[in-house]
Amino acid sequence: MLGFLVRLLPFWVREPLLILVGSVFGVRIMYMAVFDGEGWVPAAIGAAFLLATALRVRIVVKALRARRHRSPASGADDGATPAATASRTQTQTQTQPPSRPQPQAPAAPRPAVPAVKEPNAWGQAAAAVGLFVALGAALWLGPKFLPSDEVGAGAEEAVSCPGAEETGEGEELPRAYRTTPGAVTGEELCEALNRPDLPGLLGTPTEIATSASGSSGTAPLTGEKIAQPEARVGFDTYTVDVLATYNKLTIDQYANLMKYGDETDVKRLTILGRPAILSSDHMMSIQIDLGGSASGGPVGQGPLARTLTVALDAKDGGGYYDFTVWSESAGLPDDSVLVDVVETVLPAIPHGNA
Repeated sequence: MLGFLVRLLPFWVREPLLILVGSVFGVRIMYMAVFDGEGWVPAAIGAAFLLATALRVRIVVKALRARRHRSPASGADDGATPAATASRTQTQTQTQPPSRPQPQAPAAPRPAVPAVKEPNAWGQAAAAVGLFVALGAALWLGPKFLPSDEVGAGAEEAVSCPGAEETGEGEELPRAYRTTPGAVTGEELCEALNRPDLPGLLGTPTEIATSASGSSGTAPLTGEKIAQPEARVGFDTYTVDVLATYNKLTIDQYANLMKYGDETDVKRLTILGRPAILSSDHMMSIQIDLGGSASGGPVGQGPLARTLTVALDAKDGGGYYDFTVWSESAGLPDDSVLVDVVETVLPAIPHGNA
């Protein structure tokens, strides 16, 4: 179908278009074959494109030369000289007897024939090339200026953090939150974490949040005396979790406890003027049987997670935030990605600038 439409175009439109397309594709394919190491097959295809383009250039050059040397038809005989013509005219005059001039009726004027102007070959070629460039620019720049359906659909489908009424925590928080100055709730942590720029910080800017949750619980084995809110936002590639623990444990003490744990690749660093620790550990995997049996599967080892633990304040007076990221289908992101997430989310947490 496309070939039929191309054949319908005038010669001075079709040929420049084919030359431009053939040269662009030929050079591009040859570049891929030579510099990208694609092999001899792309090189042969690129050479074929360039050869066909060269043949069409030759056809256009011949057509231009033919138009340039074309001359109007002459009414005089090419073989007769001026002297022979004059002698023949004189002989005819001598042999013919003189005749009386006859009155002649005035000849009717011939209708004027409008001159037909031939199309300009160079103008047609320039118009064809300009049309091709305009179409290419529209296809290239269109997605940047036109609204994207995917963005609009993603903005509508992105989940938001549940409110206190949805989580059932709107009635009354545990006593630990009332006795701990500056303690935040799981809903506040979720609002700080579920940011529109979080996918970009994770290196997956086209993804949207598929899940968001927050809980205002307490640390286990503390008799509900230590507030420990948590928030989690999940994407297709990564999941990010923030856990705040309001105890008296400093970062130095936390680092000493890691010597007896299973954490690996431990690094000490400073985040926003606060001491911090980077560590890796596996998540837990729990299988729940929904077939009616009373017990589920055993607790297993989940995916590897990377955690950045940051002190609640620059003085490291006790307490910390755990920022954890992991993936079910991909590896861990670079440590710089997790650092960027913490440096962006931490100031958004209420009392997070302490």
